Amino acid sequence: MQIIRKSGIEPNLENYEGSYATFDWLHGNKEIDYFADGKINAAFNAIDRHLHKGRANKVALYAVSDNGHLEKFTFQEIATAANRLANALKKLGVKKSDRVFVFLPRIAELYISTIAIAKLGAIVGPLFSAFGPDALRDRLIDSEAKVIITNDVLKQKLIEIQGQLVDLDHIVVVNSKTSPLAGEISYEELVKDAPSDPVCEAVSVDHPLYLLYTSGTTGKPKGVVHAHGDIVGHHMSAKWVLDLKEDDMYWCTADPGWVTGTVYGIFAPWSNGISVVCYEGRFSAHDWYALIDKLKVTVWYTAPTALRMLMKAGIQAVNDFKLDSLRHIASVGEPLNPEVIRWGMEAFGLPIHDNWWQTETGMQLIANLPCLPIKPGSMGKPLPGIHASVVDDNGVELAAHQLGRLVVKPGWPTMLKGIWRNEEKFQEYFKIPGWYTSGDNAWKDEDGYFWFVGRADDVINTSGHRVGPFEVESALLEHPAVAEAGVIGKPDSERGEIIKAFVVLKNNVSSSEKLLEELKIHTKNKLAAHAYPKEIEIRTSLPKTRSGKIMRRLLKAWELGLPTGDISALEDE
Repeated sequence: MQIIRKSGIEPNLENYEGSYATFDWLHGNKEIDYFADGKINAAFNAIDRHLHKGRANKVALYAVSDNGHLEKFTFQEIATAANRLANALKKLGVKKSDRVFVFLPRIAELYISTIAIAKLGAIVGPLFSAFGPDALRDRLIDSEAKVIITNDVLKQKLIEIQGQLVDLDHIVVVNSKTSPLAGEISYEELVKDAPSDPVCEAVSVDHPLYLLYTSGTTGKPKGVVHAHGDIVGHHMSAKWVLDLKEDDMYWCTADPGWVTGTVYGIFAPWSNGISVVCYEGRFSAHDWYALIDKLKVTVWYTAPTALRMLMKAGIQAVNDFKLDSLRHIASVGEPLNPEVIRWGMEAFGLPIHDNWWQTETGMQLIANLPCLPIKPGSMGKPLPGIHASVVDDNGVELAAHQLGRLVVKPGWPTMLKGIWRNEEKFQEYFKIPGWYTSGDNAWKDEDGYFWFVGRADDVINTSGHRVGPFEVESALLEHPAVAEAGVIGKPDSERGEIIKAFVVLKNNVSSSEKLLEELKIHTKNKLAAHAYPKEIEIRTSLPKTRSGKIMRRLLKAWELGLPTGDISALEDE
């Protein structure tokens, strides 16, 4: 797919090959403000430095409530509010390295709290607003959280577990109107008389910034530790991949309880001095399009699941709005199916740029950059400063078109600094000497584009052929009747595994034996004789994480009657 951009707007990264050959992370350091002796603070870079660079009165946050009410906060107002909260938390006894968790919907106080905690050098703990009591307990106990900031509705989830949270000293509640819990403090009362004197703890680049728990297939969620020095990678990747510019109106739809919402919803755009949109409401094609038109969103970062839901809503839903402010669209969370990219061109007249990274990597590492042609279905190419490769189990780099393990050379600024209280788990990421092991399987083409095949434990081996679930899902999605698809390998005595697909049909499409057979033939024709689903189950919905990833492992567990493991990230949990 050729490069498509609005006339007169050149990308921040214009020459990929030249930049990739010459870039050094020392160059990135020059775009970040440091204190004496190489100390740093990510919150200072996100907010405070803009007060002295002509952006004090620029709107930093456009906060839209679930009923459509809009509030605007300048960089100066965010700085003042964060200073008040930081000083108030300090008075409560919060100090450097203490864990303070934020359990709020997407409202202004979530963003202010995140900055305030970082200013203190305390560790931010982002939490999905949809987490239930069990998920909260696991994270708050493991981290020994000292304070949690929440609201009236969400604090109810703490009631049944509060007695187990022996380290939790305070529950700070935003806009409280209900009976207080033990240790509860009103957010408004806490900050009302707090001084707005600047607060900014100078810390080392390796000092923890946030602790984000990510779910696995078994056991408890693991706490991934990231540091203040990550801000260099946040800044540069947002500049290149999201192509953020001074006058942009930027909307990242991800909840900050997920790493994308923390990094690319808060720190990365604000480090670049960009106006950020946050929306408290739930997904609705009409409401999303209306918001883009109302606020004149120019750069939009969302998830494949959301795009597929928009696609399901139909082209007429798009045609009801102008959407002419959009100039760049990016997607993350799981691989973006080629059909969605083609639909994006039809719907918005713009390509959708997929990119790859993980909670552990801390920033986008491989991307379909604005300056490069898009190969639909590809992850793109590594960013300058990133050496990614595909290797065998011994770490030997493989030739083009050979399937192997996706790995990255350590040394980029946002690489995880540890797994909270679990050194053994941390070391597993480096089990192939000299590489960070992502756990994903991929291959690279002759042009240097990377292609995702699946998680190492997702790849299906059917009759000796290895099949990635993503390619089967993509083929199914190209059928006009299919809205969503999730694919697993199901044990089979004859073939080792067979491919089973779980499919959600588009509105007004009815299931029939004829349709199921048509889907099998369609997939076989798209892929290969062995790479089609022998079983197809029609469902009304698929289990997804709140970041939009289809939980194949949960589909497999349900299918085989296996334990489901940690499901705290499940969208409807």
